[in-house]
Formats: sequence, structure tokens, C-alpha cells
Amino acid sequence: MFGSGDVLKLAVLMFAFSATAQNAQALVSGGTHSPHGNLSIPCQNCHTATAWKPIRGVPEFDHNQTKYPLRGMHQSVSCTECHVRPVFTNVGQRCQDCHADIHKRQLGANCEQCHTVRGWQVSVQQVQQHNNRFPLTGAHATVDCDACHKGAATSKFQTMATQCFSCHSAEFKTTLTPNHVAAGFSTTCESCHSTDNWLNAKFDHASVGFPLNGGHAVPPRLCADCHLNNNYNLASTACVGCHLKDYQAAANPNHVSAQFSQSCEQCHNITSWSNASFNHNATAFPLTGLHTVPPRQCTDCHVNNNYNLTTAACVSCHLKDYQGTTNPNHVTSSFPQTCDQCHNTTSWANATFNHNSTGFPLTGLHTVPPRQCVDCHVNNNYTLSSAACVTCHLKDYQGTTNPNHVTASFPQTCDQCHNTSSWANAIFNHSSTGFPLSGGHAVPPRQCTDCHVNNNYSLNSTLCYSCHQKDYTGTNNPAHSAAGFPTTCELCHDTVVWTDSTFNHNNTAFPLTGSHMVPPRACTDCHVNNNYTTLPLTCIGCHQNDYNNTTNPGHAAQPQFFPTTCQTCHNTTAWTGATFNHTQYTPFPISHGNANGVCATCHVNSSDYAIFQCTGCHGGNNASNFRHEQVSGYVYNSINCYQCHQSGRGG
Repeated sequence: MFGSGDVLKLAVLMFAFSATAQNAQALVSGGTHSPHGNLSIPCQNCHTATAWKPIRGVPEFDHNQTKYPLRGMHQSVSCTECHVRPVFTNVGQRCQDCHADIHKRQLGANCEQCHTVRGWQVSVQQVQQHNNRFPLTGAHATVDCDACHKGAATSKFQTMATQCFSCHSAEFKTTLTPNHVAAGFSTTCESCHSTDNWLNAKFDHASVGFPLNGGHAVPPRLCADCHLNNNYNLASTACVGCHLKDYQAAANPNHVSAQFSQSCEQCHNITSWSNASFNHNATAFPLTGLHTVPPRQCTDCHVNNNYNLTTAACVSCHLKDYQGTTNPNHVTSSFPQTCDQCHNTTSWANATFNHNSTGFPLTGLHTVPPRQCVDCHVNNNYTLSSAACVTCHLKDYQGTTNPNHVTASFPQTCDQCHNTSSWANAIFNHSSTGFPLSGGHAVPPRQCTDCHVNNNYSLNSTLCYSCHQKDYTGTNNPAHSAAGFPTTCELCHDTVVWTDSTFNHNNTAFPLTGSHMVPPRACTDCHVNNNYTTLPLTCIGCHQNDYNNTTNPGHAAQPQFFPTTCQTCHNTTAWTGATFNHTQYTPFPISHGNANGVCATCHVNSSDYAIFQCTGCHGGNNASNFRHEQVSGYVYNSINCYQCHQSGRGG
């Protein structure tokens, strides 16, 4: 039975269903729990005022406005076939949420790859996409899916191997022509077979490093012609591996007794085995000239079938020719047995000797008029061991008097002055002595005796001073000796004009810059009293008086601020335009206030820079104008100002 309160509630509820949609929804939201969860549509769009169930035949709800619009076969199903629970948002949007996967996840969870909402039939597009992983060509394109994929639920789709052997292992194991297993054939079937015709296999023999050409391919060869007894495990491509019997049976010449190499390809080719040709150039002895003309037979040189010659030296075959020669006599002259130095293969008798090969090329008068060997090789002496001129021209050296080579101790290296074109017109290259002649040493044309007085050619020094000592000691402007000038004359003088000397002060420890050289300075400006030896290198050494007499500020009175290292503030460009590094003593900036870098603004005593003033600018020397009552211990004086304002700033 209903109580009075229950009747009232029922009356209110019935009234709500006959009211506007907005009032009904507000009532449900405010006083009654909705079984649909957070569903923001009016109740009357689906329910009636008569009862909650059944709902209206055609609910006022547009499913296309949700995150899952209805398409295809989904449009014909009733709401409750998918929404089996009243909370509509708890229904999944993926195919597998409603449809069982008969493929057992082998093809992934993305059903729409093959299926559509119009039906479960496999799409044509997905069959074409089979090419992405395993293109269906040849015989593979004519079979049904289940010919390879056995059973939709148990077959492996995505993980199924793509190698031919994975499906055709039985064919591989049962093939006998040839036997693939016994021959150790690779299981990469596609190297010989194709998808068009499995039985009509082709093998690219070049892929194993041995292409078939010439007699290996003509007439059409069968595999068994070379791979006897089904032996496909040949480990070598050497000809002798198959042609050893041909090598052993060869008699013209006999390959075994002649110890021929078993590298058959040196003479034979794959076009014609019997028409062998030997390239003698491949040995260390190429055939040229009379070794080839008239056409030679191997036995012309390889007597008694001897092919074991170990040297290419001419004398190994021509020793008798060497021993029988008398013009000149090779044996008594101890000629070398390297016949090719003079002889060639074109004409043995017309020998020519290249004298350049001896280390002594014939030039000039050694060749003109045409020389005979005996002109130099007297008494058939061909054992000369030196190419020095003096070995033949010693008498010429000893008999020369202009100058006398012996007394002057000239070296016996005649080629320093003489040449083979003209022995008498000797020329001496003075540069070879380490003292090239230049300037006044060469002009006007000098005679040797101009310097080599009394035929003295034993000078052992190239120093200018060794010849110009009198010039050094006689010079008065300045006096070199008194000034202690070094005797290295070339520091200032040159060979062009001796008197027009120049001195490069940069070569000293004190290079000249700025006012030290402008206006043009005379040496005596600094080197007073002809002092060139004891001048200091420091600025104070010359500028002591400037330092002592300076009063703005006074340097000497306060060396703690102005040390004698003048270059700290001054430079050689302008002595008076000095700059001072204020920060090395205090962080107080010299640009403070109206100072503008003028030292006297703060340092009122130029003789004592320890004294400075702040109150002259700040407060006008009147403490009443500048009060710091808020600062504890404040005293109005410059020392106290600096204690707080060391950086020149307030605060």
C-alpha cells in the first residue's frame, strides 16, 4: 500500500511526464537516479508517460552524432543487440568488442583490414595488399587462400614464413636429378626455380664464381658432364681439378718431366684445349729480336726438353760467345758478364756501349773527335775504378801556374772550375765556397788576386772583418772601436756601397717605435757621449729626470702609486698623454661625477694621492647640506664617505 507521501511522489512523477521536456529532464536529474549514466538527452525522446518499458518504436536519437556513426549492416540491428546494458557509453567501438575473432589474433586486432561493415567477405584490396609481404605471382596467384593457409582459426597468417622451402621442403628432399640433399644444395629454392614453372629450373653458374663459357658450355652441357657421381661439392675452380689426366698425358712437350706449372690457363683456353699458346712474356724472359726470328721452336733454346732454366741472364746461353771475343778481349779486360749492357737481341755483333751506365757519361771533348776506347783505356785497361778528373789529368793539375794549383793548395776536384767542353777556359763558382760574390765584391770585374793577395787561397773565414779590419778601426763617425761596436760588419754595411750603412735597431733588444724614431732620430740623440754599450733597456734609465721633476702628479714623492715602470702609464707615441689604471688600487671609477678622468678633481694634493676629497662635491663642505641620520656612526668627511661608497654608488 502506498502512504500519503508515496502517493504525492507518484502524482508529481506523472505530472512531470506530461510537462515539457525540459521540466521532465530537470526532475530526473534532480530527484531520480538515471540508469543510463551521464546521458544528456530528454527522457521522452525514448520513453513514454505511460511506462518506462517498452521504449518508443522510433526513439528520437541520431546515432550519427555520436563517436560511432552507424553504417552498413550496423544500421539494421536493434539498439539492444549492441547496448545490452542501460549504460550506453560502456559499449566498445572496436570490432572484436562484439565479434569473436575466429583467426585467434593471428592477423592482429584490426578487422577492417580485410572486412567492412557491409559484410565479412574478404576485400579485394586486401588480397592485392598480399604483395606487400609475399607477392602472389605465377602459380601462387591461381590457388585459394586455404591452399597455403590451412584453416582460418589455426593457420598462421602474419607470421607464416615467406621462404619457398617452408612450403616446398618435401619437394627439396625427394628431388633426385640431381639429389639436392646429397649434393648439399642451398634451400634458397628461388636461386634456380621460379613461381611460373617449378620443374623447369635454371642455375646461374656464374653465381658460384665459375661462369660457363667456351667448351664448358658448347655443346649444351649437362650438370653430370662435370659433376660426376652427383658430386656438387667441388671446392676448386682450377682447371687441373678436372683436367689432371690431360696434364699427365701431354707429351709435346712432356708436362710432367718438364715440371710445367699446373696452372693450365697459362697456355690453354676454354675455346680450344689442344691449340695451346704460351706467352713467354709472362716469364721473366720475354722473347724479342733473334729469339723470335725466324719463328722459334721451344727446343731451340730448351735443349733436351730442359724447361727448368732458372736464370734469364744472356751469359747462361752465350758463355762461349763471351769467352771467344777478342775485340776487345772480354776475359782479360774483366768485362762483366751482363751481356745486355752492350749487346741486344736484334744484332749480337754490332755491340754498343752506353758509357752513362758506368757512372761516367761521355760529354764534350770526351766524345769529340769520335773517341776510341783505347784513347782513355790505355794498355787495354778497363778496370778504372774512379770517375775523378784528376785520375787522368793529374799532370795538368801539377803543371798549372796561373794560378799555381799545388802551392795554392787547390783541391783536386777539377770539375769545380773546368768542364769537358774547354779545359783551358776555367770558371770558378765562388758561391760553392760558402762566400758568394755580390755588389762591390764582383763589380768592377774582379781578379782573384784582388782578395787573394800573395796567391793566398787558404782563407778560412767569410767574416767581413777578416778583410775590413782597417776600415773598422779607422772609422770615426761613430768610432766603432771606442764605442765597442761588434765586428759583425754586415749588421749595418752591405756589399753594394760600404759607406752608406744602415742600422736596423729592431735587431737589438730595443726596437724603436713612436717618438723614438719620429722625427728622424740621430744615433747621438740617445747614445750621448758616443755610448753604445751601457744604455739601459728600461724607460726610467733614460727618463729619470722626467720622473723626478713631474709634479702633476708628483711621481717621486709617492712611488707607491707611480712606480718607475714608466710603460705602465706612458707609451712611445706621446709621453704626456699618460693613462692610469685606477682599478689596480681601488674599484672607485675615475669617471665618477664631474671628474671626467681629471685626477685633481678628487686628489686635491698632487704630491700625495693618498689624500682625496668627497665633501667638496657632495654637500659643499657643509655637513648640514648632507645628512645621514639614518646611518649609524655617520661622520661627514671624505674618509667615511669612501668606507661606504667604495664603488662610487649610493645606497
